[in-house]
Amino acid sequence: MAHTANSILINAPYDKVFDISNDIERWTELFGGEYKEAKILKREGNKLTFRLTDDQGHSWQSFRLLFKDYNFAYAQKLPPEFPFQYMKIIWLYTPTPQGILMSWIQDFAMDQKAKFNDRQVEGLINKHSQENLQIFKRIIEQESQA
Repeated sequence: MAHTANSILINAPYDKVFDISNDIERWTELFGGEYKEAKILKREGNKLTFRLTDDQGHSWQSFRLLFKDYNFAYAQKLPPEFPFQYMKIIWLYTPTPQGILMSWIQDFAMDQKAKFNDRQVEGLINKHSQENLQIFKRIIEQESQA
């Protein structure tokens, strides 16, 4: 089992931070080109089922539960989950006097047949999360001042 946790402080109102960061169809922009397509397949109350396609053309589906009144979102990759055994993600939004501390927490395990192991993927996820959080911060802060 592997675990990552990355955070950034965003100087913007909570509603802006939550709404923009959970606008899945904008993830092609917010994740810095990591996804070439982000499409919502179904909306049921606070549950979104969506498909992501990376820049190499690989696609997968996940669901995301939005708990805006409780300052968090939960996501999970849907089968088939390869190269993961499982992938679970929580995004926390903590109000502070300086802004919203947005934290991404991921718990996962790699499939034994995967090219990379848990520790290697932890490193990759941490690197990409830190880069992507900077993009989220820049875009959300710019839009909140417009």
